Amino acid sequence: MLRIAGLTKRFGGLTAIGDVTLDFAAGTLTAIIGPNGAGKSTFFNLISGAIVPDSGQIVFQGEDITGLSRAAIVRRGIGRAFQVASFFPSMTVAENLQAAVAAHRGQWADLGRGFPRQGVRERALEVAEMLGLHDSAHVLSANLSHGDQKLLDIALGLALEPSMLLLDEPTAGMGPEERWNMIEKVQRLWRLQNLTLVFIEHDMDIVFGIASSIRVLCYGRVLAEGTPDEIRANPAVIEAYLGTPDPEDDA
Repeated sequence: MLRIAGLTKRFGGLTAIGDVTLDFAAGTLTAIIGPNGAGKSTFFNLISGAIVPDSGQIVFQGEDITGLSRAAIVRRGIGRAFQVASFFPSMTVAENLQAAVAAHRGQWADLGRGFPRQGVRERALEVAEMLGLHDSAHVLSANLSHGDQKLLDIALGLALEPSMLLLDEPTAGMGPEERWNMIEKVQRLWRLQNLTLVFIEHDMDIVFGIASSIRVLCYGRVLAEGTPDEIRANPAVIEAYLGTPDPEDDA
């Protein structure tokens, strides 16, 4: 579905992403891991059109999308949720989702008149239901809990009807129970919507618990890729990122 070939991005003398080549098959659930500064968010920025690569190619569903605008990439089916949730805080959950649906359908002007076209409200509530936000539909987004704000950000990405969804640290800032509640909803969404889902995550229990494949970035380059078992046992990954387990942990 998505093929990255020789992708490179430099910021001055820093190579944030260096000659990265990766494939993501349709329908997979893939984790991107690596130490801070590894280039993970830059990698997502390149795929989603937030920044333009210096060289390399991004091919999505057989089409070269390298250098296209964010809007053009969204229209082709790649959605994204951010590490810091992004929405209109003075609008309700339903209003935020209606705005996203209407904008995606080219009906933004209708919202200003207060009468979104047929199907916009219905689609917004459908997406809210998928993420467990139906009961909060009329709550101001600024008043949501941190976890529900993150869910709203994912819902806004889903409202754009993507076939591939990028999640940048979906559990950031959450406690243990809230993290697992979030990830269960993400898994359910992946299964029900038949999405290709790629997520950045620092919680290794979550990564090894749900990912079907893992890609490891380190200093802007691909250090390793494979199944959770393969990554867990990879000496280079252990040395650079995972570390050696404390023998007392097994006592």
